[in-house]
Amino acid sequence: QVQLVESGGGLVQPGGSLRLSCAASGFAFSLRPMSWYRRAPGKEREFIAGIDSFRADTNYADSVKDRFTISRDNATKTLYLQMNSLKPEDTALYYCSTNVGGLNYGGQGTRVTASS
Repeated sequence: QVQLVESGGGLVQPGGSLRLSCAASGFAFSLRPMSWYRRAPGKEREFIAGIDSFRADTNYADSVKDRFTISRDNATKTLYLQMNSLKPEDTALYYCSTNVGGLNYGGQGTRVTASS
């Protein structure tokens, strides 16, 4: 079955960096576009970044553009999110997502807190 397991979250000071990982299994990872979303306390889910399967074209939300970088390693079936210059408003539960067979899947998420 489709499984997505995020890791790498934690507490970081504003201006700091974190690298999130998403380990995928149960589907043809290299053939699927992948995305990162986040949900901050009291807010709606927000699309953060997406990457397609073959050319690895990427797109980002304006709120994270030029600070976050999405990438993928198809050999290890891992999705990454490099987050730099973190701000308090980046505090949220981050999770990866994909669509397989018309169904949307997401992991349990990893929590990121940017605070001094």
